[in-house]
Amino acid sequence: MGPTGSKRARPANPFDDPEVAAGYEDWYLGPGASADRMEKELLARALETFPKRKTLLDVGCGTGHFVRWFENQGLATAGADISTTMLAEARLRGTSACVAADASALPFADRSFDLVALVATLEFLPEPARALQEAVRVARHGLVLGTFNRWSLYALGRRLRSSPVWRRARFFGPVEMRRLVAKAAGSRARGVLWWAASWSLIPCGDFIATALWLSSDE
Repeated sequence: MGPTGSKRARPANPFDDPEVAAGYEDWYLGPGASADRMEKELLARALETFPKRKTLLDVGCGTGHFVRWFENQGLATAGADISTTMLAEARLRGTSACVAADASALPFADRSFDLVALVATLEFLPEPARALQEAVRVARHGLVLGTFNRWSLYALGRRLRSSPVWRRARFFGPVEMRRLVAKAAGSRARGVLWWAASWSLIPCGDFIATALWLSSDE
């Protein structure tokens, strides 16, 4: 059915679909509740490696789910997302400090935030390497990343799905992610550490949290 037909045309970016935005948090509250707890446990480990953390930018913040969680960890947190539909849902849920921005061209000065986080974001970006470079530019102390392991049963199941959201996803393995963040950091890289956990039947690490430490020297 064409755009003038009875069915509403879907946006090119599935995250701009109001139905996707409105139902996004349902996964965290329902079937994904245990996975959500596990993800946050790993992200908390990554945060603990940055003792001087005070401010954080959550890139690809979506509905603000992790913005609110980072705030609960004591961080002054701002969110950024290219989807104004998702940002509208974030504001409805009480996430006020969020702006519309492209992950590949962040509207912030160099080293504006102590940390920059990308949680379940790199998988959906057209230029993940460029987004990591921008995150490094904006970060003072380091990056905190949450990604789905491409070698896990979880990622396999999502690749087999036909939903618009998962059709565009690209997953990364731990070795590939380590290489990507090291390249993005260049001479500022001080070290990379990652943690993995699984909520599927085979403990192969569905979710990976990565901490990239950066030199703060001018």
